[in-house]
Amino acid sequence: MRPAHVLAVHLSPVHAFSKSMATAITLLAGLGVQGDAHCGETVQHRSRVARDPTQPNLRQVHLLQAELFEELAGQGHTVRPGDMGENITTRGIDLLALPTGTELRLGAAAVVRITGLRNPCAQIDRFQPGLMAAVLDRAPGGALVRKAGVMAVVLRGGVVAERDGIGVRLPAGPRLPLSPV
Repeated sequence: MRPAHVLAVHLSPVHAFSKSMATAITLLAGLGVQGDAHCGETVQHRSRVARDPTQPNLRQVHLLQAELFEELAGQGHTVRPGDMGENITTRGIDLLALPTGTELRLGAAAVVRITGLRNPCAQIDRFQPGLMAAVLDRAPGGALVRKAGVMAVVLRGGVVAERDGIGVRLPAGPRLPLSPV
């Protein structure tokens, strides 16, 4: 099996649900994806800006594992890289199992720190009816499981392209499970 790698990269200069595929994206330290509508030090998601535009942007980069697409296909959904608004589609890494604060090296230089889970919103069902229920599940104890990817901040900038490798550095100290950001 091939090691963890970037399957595809995406961005959109406007606030849209899906993002267009690119050959490469540039991550900017402390900001996010250059040219993407969600790039900035403070929140850029419209609903969060309406609540408090001074909040730090903990959702600079959205990463989603491609393995979810196969799971969704088994439930009758056709979802391709970029369709769910992610900036980076990965393969070979269980993003949802990583603890908060995990650092991912993407390609030769870029480093992001995972801040938490993407909390799916109603736009998912507008994109494809029933998709919201398909990206949510229940753990054996009844806790809600969100499968729509993880959010991260950029620690070190750099260019990220398909086929780039992904390195993982787990946080020192206690490993806290991911929660929605």
